[in-house]
Amino acid sequence: MPRPANPLVRERLLTAGLELIHTNGFNGCGIKEITDSAGVPKGSFYSYFASKEDFAVAVLEHYWASIERDFGFLLRDASRRPIERVTAFFLAMTEHNAQRDFAMGCFVANMSLELADHSADVRERLGHIMDRWTDLVAVCLREAQARGDLRGDASPKELAFVIVEAWEGAVMQGRIRQQRAPYERFVTRTIPLLLEASTVSVK
Repeated sequence: MPRPANPLVRERLLTAGLELIHTNGFNGCGIKEITDSAGVPKGSFYSYFASKEDFAVAVLEHYWASIERDFGFLLRDASRRPIERVTAFFLAMTEHNAQRDFAMGCFVANMSLELADHSADVRERLGHIMDRWTDLVAVCLREAQARGDLRGDASPKELAFVIVEAWEGAVMQGRIRQQRAPYERFVTRTIPLLLEASTVSVK
């Protein structure tokens, strides 16, 4: 009788895979490299994932869950004005990218460029993550609108999409130049311009 799957082993595989894929790309690392890094036998991989593509979907979900866990609370911080929460979220994401000297880019964007044309399952997961991301931002913008900090005729959902899309452009520029400047422009200029708000606090 086969041994039941161990959720701790699955977590180790996802953590190791995220690190390797973010560093080397999805096609730049193999299953054995992932299992070696996780410290589990190669054959164990298929007890948790049907294929490497299935693994990619799970790693994306693992990544986004970590973003929501580590940074999502900033968008729900009731002690701050809603627009300030949006700024704080992206400032924290900036510092997250600074830990790798801005050289890694956005994991979601990297996976999109590498796999979206080749895997419907990965493309669907990427779309789901982007929707969840924009929904988090849109909630803050709706609160800002209710407070009168955002024009009444603005669409919070559309603005959230534009903000996230602009962020991805800043991350791309930051990766190309491996410097903070594109991130700072995004926070200090792009967000206030998009929201037409002059009271955003940037520190």
